[in-house]
Amino acid sequence: MFTSFELKNVIFPNRIVMPPMCMYSATEDGYVTDWHRVHYGTRAVGGVGLIIVEATAVEKRGRLSNNCLGIWDDGHVQGLSELVRLGKEHGSVMGIQIAHGGRKAWGDELVAPSSIPFPEMGTPHALTAAEIKSVIENWRQGARRAREAGFDVLQLHGAHGYLIHEFLSPLSNRRTDEYGGSLENRMRFLLEIIEAVKKEWPADKPLSVRLSAEDYLEGGLTIKDTVQICRVLKEHGADLMDISSGGLLPASIKLGPGYQVPLAEAVKKEVGIPTIAVGLITKPEQVQEILLNGRADFVALGRELLRNPYWVLAAKPDRELWPWQYHRGIPAN
Repeated sequence: MFTSFELKNVIFPNRIVMPPMCMYSATEDGYVTDWHRVHYGTRAVGGVGLIIVEATAVEKRGRLSNNCLGIWDDGHVQGLSELVRLGKEHGSVMGIQIAHGGRKAWGDELVAPSSIPFPEMGTPHALTAAEIKSVIENWRQGARRAREAGFDVLQLHGAHGYLIHEFLSPLSNRRTDEYGGSLENRMRFLLEIIEAVKKEWPADKPLSVRLSAEDYLEGGLTIKDTVQICRVLKEHGADLMDISSGGLLPASIKLGPGYQVPLAEAVKKEVGIPTIAVGLITKPEQVQEILLNGRADFVALGRELLRNPYWVLAAKPDRELWPWQYHRGIPAN
């Protein structure tokens, strides 16, 4: 887990990832606050190799709460660039996930591929073809601002029942135009976003996509579908797949340590693309097993890094990794 990894022109110091986790602590206009500076800066001091800043909305109506970070305005760049500076100063590679909540967004202006509501939420407006183009343009502008802020990795949020996932899954996409029906058509929205952001995102920096590999519901997305999607994404310039699952609709999911790792493993082995594995991974032994057996290239620790921002340091108690200010705290054995 402490070996470096090179992707495009970015060198990751180790294989530990802090995945995007919403903090719900931005201003109501989507600006960075001191909470974010302390939160992300601490994980960088703690030795995390790749930090992916939480879902950051490309449209104000696409926020997941009224206190989620935004990247829909040029004014957001300064605060985000501060997070990049803090992370890089302490050795972390800095990524950002840009997102749109679609029918699961906060507020009254819900949009989706089809007018199918998420349970106990309002009925979304089905985007017209012209409106889809406008939303894609906002993803492009979000990528431009991420580049201007200095991020190393750009991730598109295509998981957990948000707008891209809503287009991908037949359970939420009932369109009859070129954006609905076949899997090829349901991928079109995501592929057009990728083509748009590539106009802004540097070719020498990785482009990542996070996907829910399984809907866990009859008629929904399966890992077989996701493998096919990832093959196409690779052809269109995606470099790194972050494989999660669920979130489109309430579903029965058998949870357990590493329960999503086989999904990342399938994508890595069948598509031949670097992957991030995630899902109730807490112990160094789990991480080593995943990496040594070639099941994924990176391992994300979500809740575990909330509990212990110095997990990486504890897993390798020596002077090579620890900041000099903490050397006196290195365990003797």
